[in-house]
Amino acid sequence: MDVELLPMTRERMHEMYRAFTLDPDIFADMELYEKNRDLAYDPAKVDALFDRREAEEGSVAFAVMLGGAVIGEVGLRHFSPETKECELSIHMQNDAVKNRGYGTRAEQLAVDYAFDVLGAERVVADSIIKNARSRHVLEKLGFKYLGEEDGFKLYALERKDAKRW
Repeated sequence: MDVELLPMTRERMHEMYRAFTLDPDIFADMELYEKNRDLAYDPAKVDALFDRREAEEGSVAFAVMLGGAVIGEVGLRHFSPETKECELSIHMQNDAVKNRGYGTRAEQLAVDYAFDVLGAERVVADSIIKNARSRHVLEKLGFKYLGEEDGFKLYALERKDAKRW
């Protein structure tokens, strides 16, 4: 499995979203999913998303790459030099690249980056309660369950507890 993380560029983000399909497991509000599930790729919306992400202080975004193709995106958001904490997020492009270990590997690489490059001491993540796949990956990586809030399960991984792959 040759998954790698490369810096997210505008071009890579467009590649990601040209073949992106919504996953019902990431929606707490299924009416919102139904309303948006058939949205077509919109270059202007992708550009706006890229611009918003680029402007976020303390955040870094990566394209999840496999064989030279973008198959997902992973981010480390809201890094605080004071608390040495950041938030992990991931979106895989579509069902063709899910359940194959690619997202797990991408999250491993992102966690390594958080600890080794950003100097984080703690990485937090959340998952919609019904998203068992996301929870499974976080737990497999050593994230500890913290509790529930507003329809999400909350997790954290401390540097001292991090596995090295």
